[in-house]
Parts: sequence; structure tokens; C-alpha cells
Amino acid sequence: MKLMQTLKHLFIPAWMRGRAFSTETLAAIEVALGESEKWHRGEIRVVVEGSLGLAELWRYSSARARAEELFARLRVWDTAENNGVLIYIQWLDHKVEVVADRGLATRVPQAEWDQLCHRMDYAFREGDYRGGAVMAARELGLILAAHFPAPGINPATLQDRPILL
Repeated sequence: MKLMQTLKHLFIPAWMRGRAFSTETLAAIEVALGESEKWHRGEIRVVVEGSLGLAELWRYSSARARAEELFARLRVWDTAENNGVLIYIQWLDHKVEVVADRGLATRVPQAEWDQLCHRMDYAFREGDYRGGAVMAARELGLILAAHFPAPGINPATLQDRPILL
């Protein structure tokens, strides 16, 4: 990790991400996730992380590695059809990752996940955190609906509320 990046993480407090991901923005993401669950049997979790502590900076070599660790720790993989998806947003480093469980990852090419991340990243760089995250939730809902359509009532097994770290 570069020195400037390390210093940025150590001296910019995690609560600063609240300027981009306000209570209203988090609520809009939660609503979009809840609405998308009407169309599919999958589960989507969103994690927004501000600054990383020294232990995390040492342990994780990339945003992807951190996303995969959170995917496991939050048990996003723990769905009946292995169709959970994690959207990981590392706010301070402007990194976005999508981690899909094996039941979905085998059906959707990595290029499609990468394109979704690029669209989210573009919106975030334009300052549209709400629009970018809501767009991603809706698009993931459509992807999941294409592969795991909901037959009717579909109760959520994971919370829709985004997690702030």
C-alpha cells in the first residue's frame, strides 16, 4: 500500500463517508433492494466502508480481497441457491467491487460485473452516490431475476439495510 493511501486511511475518519452516504441515501438503497426482491430469489447486501484501520490496511492487499472477506463474514453465501451478491464500496479509495456467490457467478460473465462496477464508479465520481447505488441495486435485481425469478412471495433472508463500516 502506498504511503499517501495509508496516511489518508489513518487520518480521515470513517464517519466522513456519511457525507456521501447520508441517511436518505441509505434509505433509498434499502428501498431499491426491497423492491428488487419482488422479482428474484437472490439476496443482495451493500457494504459502504470509509477509512480502513491499520490492521485492515495490513491484511487486505486490494478492495477485492476485502470484499471477499466481508462476503464470507456477513454470510452472503448462506443462501439456499448460492445466489447471494455483495456490493462493496470502499468510499475513501473510490473502489467498487461486486462479489457473487457460485450459483450466480457461473451464469453471469465477469465482464458484466465489471461494467456494473464501472457505471457505479462513474456515478460516484460525479457525486451521485444515491443514483449510482440505486442503479446498481436495480440492475442486480434484473440480473438475478433473469436467472432466479421469484415464483411469488419472496421473503428476504438477509437484511436490505446497507452496512456502514
